Amino acid sequence: MFIWLFHRISGVSLIILFGIKILTSYFLFTKDKKPDWALSLHRQPVLDVMILILFTFHSIYGLRTIVMDFGYRNEKRLFWLSNTVASIISVILIYLYFVMS
Repeated sequence: MFIWLFHRISGVSLIILFGIKILTSYFLFTKDKKPDWALSLHRQPVLDVMILILFTFHSIYGLRTIVMDFGYRNEKRLFWLSNTVASIISVILIYLYFVMS
């Protein structure tokens, strides 16, 4: 299957999203000179939710890869288990994000 591709895409997406947030927050602009588009990135819950989901799935797929490296060969069961666990964790994190903000 192409699960490894999703793991790579989620990792690259995380790097890009975190890079955008970090660069616009700390390095590119001072507090007085931040353009509107940079400020709007930190008011968009969609980006934060995407980061939460991508981080969760990327982490769980990394653990899945480690388990497979240790010799577990029932790939379909591990696939469904990792997707279920990542979905549950994502829903909990999204709920906490919106409750706390």
